[in-house]
Amino acid sequence: MRLQSNANDTRLKELRDFSNWILKVGDGSIESSIDGIDKVLIPNDLLINEYTNPIASIVESTYPDFITNCNDIEYLQQRAILAPTLDMVESNQYMITLNHNPEKSYLRSDKICRSDHTYSALEHVHTPEFLNNIKCSSVPNHSITSKVGVPMMLLRNIDQSAGLCNGIRLIVTKHGNQVIEAKVLSGQMIGQKMFIPRMTLTPSDSRIPFKFQRRQFPITISFTMTINKSQGQSLSYVGLFLKMPLFTHG
Repeated sequence: MRLQSNANDTRLKELRDFSNWILKVGDGSIESSIDGIDKVLIPNDLLINEYTNPIASIVESTYPDFITNCNDIEYLQQRAILAPTLDMVESNQYMITLNHNPEKSYLRSDKICRSDHTYSALEHVHTPEFLNNIKCSSVPNHSITSKVGVPMMLLRNIDQSAGLCNGIRLIVTKHGNQVIEAKVLSGQMIGQKMFIPRMTLTPSDSRIPFKFQRRQFPITISFTMTINKSQGQSLSYVGLFLKMPLFTHG
């Protein structure tokens, strides 16, 4: 009992120290000047210092014994790797290779919106190959490779009354040609079976100077997700894959 009490005291102290550090980071009162630039030093015990392959190392740290637990809904529900941008979530593809179930690929259909006043000119300039390479927030990629047991995140509201809302996480249970069957991993509908249809989506990214439509399943693999998309998620084990500085005070 004494050993258990000491262990609990040590754990409480670690949590208290970590909470105080997080608060100081948020207040902007913990910083060090490195080469004339103010930077926050991350405590060494939070870092993965020894690795050969950075993606394999953070996957092993965040998803230990993944092959054994890849069909455990609670295991997948509690974990995620976070990255700053869409370009940095390549660990999703790495983790799909660790799942040995048969894969299913879905290709999207892209076309210029006829409502765009420059439609007649754009359809000759922006070929299907060009449109297929466009990646932007809240829109699925040209090709989605899925396997049974892979967690996905919904990118659009489909049926809010049924819990199918933007940002909800699901685990794929069956593939169809026009629908994907999945169980909910987050929110109030955990464990419920849902059906995800193909949808026609129009990206609203202001960086794209024209409108086009994309018909695809409104989902993306969510072993790894952007920090922005992680807002609202409840996670017990989180890995941060930071290939560039991204924090600012406030």
